[in-house]
Amino acid sequence: MKVFTTDKIRNVVLLGHGGCGKTSLAEAMAYLAGLTKRMGSVENGNTISDCDKEEIKMKISLKTSLIPIPWGEYKINLLDTPGYFDFVGEAQEAVSAADAAVIVISGKRGIEVGTKRAWELCEKRKLPRMIFVTEMDDDKASFRTVVQNLQEMYGKRIAPFHLPIRENEQFVGYVNVIQQKAKRWNEKGTVDKFDVPDYSQNNLSICRDALLEAIAETSEEFMERFFNGDEFSEDEIRQALRVGVMDGSMVPVMMGSNIQARGMYTLMSDIVKYFPSPDKCKCAGINTANNEVFAADYDFSKPKSAYIFKTIADPYIGKYSLIKVNSGVIKSDDLLYNYHRDADEKLGKIYVICGNKVEEVKELHAGDIGALAKLSESLTTDSLSTRKNPVTYIRANISKPYVYRRYKAVKKGDEDKISQALSKVLMEDLTLRNVNDSENGQTLLYGISGQHLEVVQNILLEKYKVEIELMQPRVAFKETIKKKVDAEYKYKKQSGGHGQYGHVKITLEPSGDLDTPYLFEQTVVGGTVPKNYFPAVEKGIAESVKCGPLAKYPVTGVKVVLYDGSYHTVDSSELAFKVATEQAFKKGFMDAKPVLLEPIASLKVVVPMEYTGDVMGDLNKRRARVLGMNPVDDGYQEILADIPYLELYEYDTRLHSMTRGSGIFSYEFARYEQATQEVEQKEIEKMNES
Repeated sequence: MKVFTTDKIRNVVLLGHGGCGKTSLAEAMAYLAGLTKRMGSVENGNTISDCDKEEIKMKISLKTSLIPIPWGEYKINLLDTPGYFDFVGEAQEAVSAADAAVIVISGKRGIEVGTKRAWELCEKRKLPRMIFVTEMDDDKASFRTVVQNLQEMYGKRIAPFHLPIRENEQFVGYVNVIQQKAKRWNEKGTVDKFDVPDYSQNNLSICRDALLEAIAETSEEFMERFFNGDEFSEDEIRQALRVGVMDGSMVPVMMGSNIQARGMYTLMSDIVKYFPSPDKCKCAGINTANNEVFAADYDFSKPKSAYIFKTIADPYIGKYSLIKVNSGVIKSDDLLYNYHRDADEKLGKIYVICGNKVEEVKELHAGDIGALAKLSESLTTDSLSTRKNPVTYIRANISKPYVYRRYKAVKKGDEDKISQALSKVLMEDLTLRNVNDSENGQTLLYGISGQHLEVVQNILLEKYKVEIELMQPRVAFKETIKKKVDAEYKYKKQSGGHGQYGHVKITLEPSGDLDTPYLFEQTVVGGTVPKNYFPAVEKGIAESVKCGPLAKYPVTGVKVVLYDGSYHTVDSSELAFKVATEQAFKKGFMDAKPVLLEPIASLKVVVPMEYTGDVMGDLNKRRARVLGMNPVDDGYQEILADIPYLELYEYDTRLHSMTRGSGIFSYEFARYEQATQEVEQKEIEKMNES
């Protein structure tokens, strides 16, 4: 692929609900641009975007794909993202590299949860956007309904560009609202102009009024002319559209059929016409040498700098770091500096990636997107620059994972292979976390949802040939005591020669500090227990609190005082006193009204107003204490509650079901509270069974 200058580049992310047609739209655009000789389909598993085995099997996008589409003298860097919230990190990474967005909506299914989330992502990043309505070849699709619903939600910003024309239940053409002309597709794939049909005149009038009203909002002069009934020329309309689309005050709505590759030609032409090239966008970092703002602004004449927005770590094609060049011109053999890792990276070849294929290029200009192979230190969200001008850019805000499962190797001896494979998967997906919970003897995998973790499980098996089992995690219960007791144990063992002798008298009582496992004091007088055995006694306590006598959970909040005991001049040893302490602790603990403590989370659930009743009812069933509700933007309610960690298992699935995918939740550890007798009894029974 040839090298493109900054003004000839458009970086566009495709966003929308899962299954709305983003991948097939990208496929149709690539086909029309001549990247492919025949158009693939999601059903047949032969699209440019969905090239991963798991994507082909599930028939959904799991990762962001980059498709650079040459269009005349321009290049459209198309970022095709997954639509399901389970893989939201992929969309967030792609948005961080995009300068504009096309939000895709199914003409049959209309506005969905993923549509609203796509809009919110664009709002946060202040991205110019267009809306493309797919499936217009289907008789059940309603472009008018989609436009009306968009206008109800987002107001006068919505500007319909086109109207579909149907004849004999076939999608045959469209009306250009700007030109007020009708166009029909012919067998050559081009269009023939004809008069607007009578049955389209009413809808054209409605859409034309909506378009002109949106244009009137762009300036006081246009507003005055609009109210005076003046006509706007086509040039005035297009100029206002360029300004309005770039500043986000206008959102054009277009439509087409992905299967028939209709509407994409106009879409790509309008992307070039109305979306900004990178040099029209702002981009700033911090020069870490002087802490001053570095206005990169995709200027090719400024010192080199780039941002790594995604990493591909594939066992077959290797590691690629996807970058957006923020300033300068990146060339092969450049030496770039990573401030975050304090490391130099010697660049090898530079590539552009199209799906799963790579093509070498000699350089990347400011604003362009490409890939660097086998960077030794750099990771996703790192910045690259020169040592003379060390720049760091704000890292993309990636969603934090809250759903977790315990996992273990299906085959013994696969642990190292699993660890290595997971490190590669985690390098690609920043919404995953691998946690070693040594206190509870488990390894945990965190993700966005249960389905997300199951997909990771399948990827490990298919791509890395290692198998893990996902299980319900062991909740981090703790044990403590409620009253003060005395305990004594004499460890005496004689088996010829030197024996073993250790004798301790201790008190156990609540310490009042549930953040500290134990406090140890000694008040021995008269040397009944020599000082040199005090460390052995404390070691016995330290070992005892790791696995409590009640249900094998860690002990916390216990004060232990060694006040008496005895020893033998020949047979006493550190081991003997350690064992005696452990036995005394166990006996005393069970006499001191032991209780189980369960962790409590501060939960925040954000849902549309209409689902608050169902969500609060479900929380009550989960032993949660609802603390209050706060209204948030766009008719959503934030519900605050305290909930036991035990009740959070599979909550993501339940919330998704109750709210049709529109609810999200987050939580953080709050404190420990005494578990109910029922919960405590179940945990003790589990311990006895194991």
